[in-house]
Amino acid sequence: MNALDPTTSPFHASDELPGAGIIKVAANSRSTAVAGAIAGVIREHHHAEVQAIGAGAVYQAVKALAIARSYLSQETDIVVVPIFTDVIINGQERTAIRFIVDTRAY
Repeated sequence: MNALDPTTSPFHASDELPGAGIIKVAANSRSTAVAGAIAGVIREHHHAEVQAIGAGAVYQAVKALAIARSYLSQETDIVVVPIFTDVIINGQERTAIRFIVDTRAY
């Protein structure tokens, strides 16, 4: 299973950003799989964006960010900044939380 393949996973990277895209997290996403995707994007691009809509999805995203930090602990540290963003889903505007993830020096 490819962690960033939208046909096999409840989250996926979109084409909204050049390069890595946005990792979208659902309430039923496996936090370890999301963490692996975050760590992979950070290793390659030194920047990632994670987006979640709803309490369950935000919970899974926060767990995944903590796990990703431990996955990356031997290489780098990350800093996470949460922001609100409006997205259109099925013609309706929804508010999402987007986590901006960047590397930082020890």
